[in-house]
Amino acid sequence: MSGGADVLALARAAREVAAEHAEDVDAAGRFPHEVLDVLRDNGLLGLLVPRDHGGLGGDLRDLVAVTSRIAEGCLSSALVYAMHCQQVDALVRHAGRELRAHLLPRVASGGTYLASITTELGSSGLLTCDQELVPDGEHHVVRREAPVVTGGRHADGFLVTMRAAPDATPRQVSLVYADRDQVEVTAGPPWASLGMRGVENVGLTVSGRVPDGQVLGVPGGFADIAVESFAPVAHLGWSAAWLGAARGAFGELVRRIRRTDGVRADPRSELVRHRVARVRVRLEAVGGYLSGVLDEVLGAHERGSSLAGASCQIHLNTLKVLAAEETYAAANEMVELAGLRAGYLRGSRPPLERLVRDLRSASLNHDDAALLTSSGALCLLEPTVTTLGPDPRSVCR
Repeated sequence: MSGGADVLALARAAREVAAEHAEDVDAAGRFPHEVLDVLRDNGLLGLLVPRDHGGLGGDLRDLVAVTSRIAEGCLSSALVYAMHCQQVDALVRHAGRELRAHLLPRVASGGTYLASITTELGSSGLLTCDQELVPDGEHHVVRREAPVVTGGRHADGFLVTMRAAPDATPRQVSLVYADRDQVEVTAGPPWASLGMRGVENVGLTVSGRVPDGQVLGVPGGFADIAVESFAPVAHLGWSAAWLGAARGAFGELVRRIRRTDGVRADPRSELVRHRVARVRVRLEAVGGYLSGVLDEVLGAHERGSSLAGASCQIHLNTLKVLAAEETYAAANEMVELAGLRAGYLRGSRPPLERLVRDLRSASLNHDDAALLTSSGALCLLEPTVTTLGPDPRSVCR
């Protein structure tokens, strides 16, 4: 369905609601429930759900387009949406038939918003976990504490990483679905963060029993799910959100400069034109690289190829780092262009003060340093340099 006009119209409607409430969401540090209500009602929660399960049947190109549009109104709302879609993609690709048949129609109808529980105290890694699943007849006992869960207080279900069994190693991690009515949920207070206040990150504890069939993929095989689904969807979705937020602010800033409307920048100045162009270069670079990686991932999906190859992993890591660094740099340059009153004060238009605070988190959201270390190791193992681009060796195989 990729790029369908109807989906973009739905995204624009969500963007308008997101923009209407963005200032209050940020100031109050609260979850953007108005946007979630729209996404429930218009079917976008089921964007990636196949049509035979009642969803819109979209792909990752649609996810990128919708996420970037919502981000023009509110970056927090867009990241909440992208991370929900990450969970949906994992279910579509890795859940068993019975779980898919039961859960995906609920997602498609708007009844199930999903959050992930993958963080652990004392660990920064996604692929290890000390808290174990305990067999209990045809069920598993789940007890999981996480220091940060995005939107956890509002989720209708959770995808949870856990050590596969009491005798498993911390690297033998399973991904299990837990419905809200199957577990007791205890939430801590929301983080008092600098930016991204609307995602309402909270510490969360869940405990209960889930059927065996709610373990996704092979027990202990979460690493494969992370490589094929969790990481690529996260990096594509996050990058689309960061780019959409920066692009929306840049468009509004350029219009104000052109009209000399409340900003100090003189459109006749060569220095101003140079600075405007530099911001555009950053956004174009992110957009171009995002498009290239998206094509690579979708091509691999069409061929039934794995994303585990070194070049593909390097490209995905590079996308996340590039998008985080360049959109934040672009936001800083926009503040300089707009000046103190229009660029630095809370409540100014465009909302550059909020944008800078929000985008400061981008390099920390799955730490860029860890991704660069991983990419460096892969570079040293890769026999040839396969850069993203027209070189046929650059595609995942």
